[in-house]
This record gives sequence, C-alpha cells and structure tokens, in this order.
Amino acid sequence: MGTFSWTHLLIIALLFVLLFGAKRLPDAARGLGRSLRIFKSEVGQMQSESATQAAQPQATPAPQQQLPASAPQAQTPIVEPQQGQKSA
Repeated sequence: MGTFSWTHLLIIALLFVLLFGAKRLPDAARGLGRSLRIFKSEVGQMQSESATQAAQPQATPAPQQQLPASAPQAQTPIVEPQQGQKSA
C-alpha cells in the first residue's frame, strides 16, 4: 500500500498531460531544470564561502575610520515645544 506501482505512475503521467497539455510540459520541465541548476550552483557557492570563512582565523574587527577634522559632523537638532502646546 505504501509504494507506487507502474499503474499509479502511468495514471499520474496521464493526469499531467491532460491538465497541462503536451505543449506546455517540455517548457515546464526545461524551466524546472534551469531552476534546479541555479539552486545547485547557489548552494555550492554558499558552501564554498562557509568553508573559506571556517579556514580563515578569526580576525579582530578593523577600527572605524576617523573623519577628517574639516568634515562637518551631523548633529541632531533640539526640538522645543511651541507656545500653547503641552510637552509630552
């Protein structure tokens, strides 16, 4: 009861042909193949990146860059309540 026999697979294949049509099935299979290739390459790329990160020793974070003295620094303006408004 838990396994598919050849008749089950044949019925499923016929249902796919009836539902999607014979013209759309090759395009759908081609799109699925492209998607799987892209997914496989992305997973491989992620694994190679994690392997290179694991191989490198943990470095201390680089100090933040200091702004030149002539560069203006952003300041937050102080907002005061206007007359007649209550402060929260």
